[in-house]
Amino acid sequence: MRHFIKLRDISSKNLKKIILDAKKRKGKRKNLNTLDIDKDCPLKGKLLIQMFEKSSLRTRLSFYIAIKQLNGGALTLRPDELHLGKGSESLEDTAKIISTFGNAFMLRTDSDQKLEEFKKYMTIPIINGLSPSSHPTQVLSDVFTIEEITKKSISKLQICWIGDGNNNVINSLIEASVKFSFKLNIGSPKKYQPNKNLLNWIKKNGGRVNIFNDCFKAVKSSDVIFTDKVISMNEKVNKVKKLKEFKNFKITSKVMSYAKKNAIFLHCLPRGSEVSDKVFLGKQSKVWQQALNRIYVQKSILLYCFEKLR
Repeated sequence: MRHFIKLRDISSKNLKKIILDAKKRKGKRKNLNTLDIDKDCPLKGKLLIQMFEKSSLRTRLSFYIAIKQLNGGALTLRPDELHLGKGSESLEDTAKIISTFGNAFMLRTDSDQKLEEFKKYMTIPIINGLSPSSHPTQVLSDVFTIEEITKKSISKLQICWIGDGNNNVINSLIEASVKFSFKLNIGSPKKYQPNKNLLNWIKKNGGRVNIFNDCFKAVKSSDVIFTDKVISMNEKVNKVKKLKEFKNFKITSKVMSYAKKNAIFLHCLPRGSEVSDKVFLGKQSKVWQQALNRIYVQKSILLYCFEKLR
């Protein structure tokens, strides 16, 4: 049994095995329908229980389809319908019941502490579908998408992130940069740089992360440009003030012109005002392929957790 909570806790070898397995499985589904089952039926009879404390579209769809294609089933719980949500049952007891009925648990949560508490009491694998500090399933899928499009190892590419340098997606992207040994440039306003603990972890592990307060300097000669919504889900800030602070960090055609000619644009979605329509809907944008690939990587993450990677 293996958990999938943060990329930093998983070896580079296993992360690369997940990517390789996802590539093979996607290649074998060219003539199959969405709910057709993979021929090897690796998770026959297994039940994935999911719980969403935050809004979800891509994570919800991709995990449901992923477990179905592996010949398992999925059950989604709403926290407001559980005794846990009403405060009449402990998290420990809830975790034990979920472990009794299900074979794996995917949690999309508003609390990192809650994720760790579930992990403490569960006897089945737990997968982080998103937490305030981490979005590992999204970023691992992004690595898959980048290598699929560029047909190169991500270790040979320069990746650039423009936006808030201290949210869950960039935290996981930083961890990925160390695990996959790629160069990462971060462009953000000075007060929105990565937290000090993460910066210390980068130095300790030999990461190649450069931080800029200038959007154009960060993007220069990059192969891939990432961004995300300036205002994260449920973020309690002065929205007008924060959006104003990021006015010079919007991805426009001019910004993209500083990257390599064949650079691609990625966005984990949903989008906001941080990218122009011309870029988001343009030829360099690969956001729909990026979203679809969540299915294939989710499948291999599940197999990793069940110790069934080929």
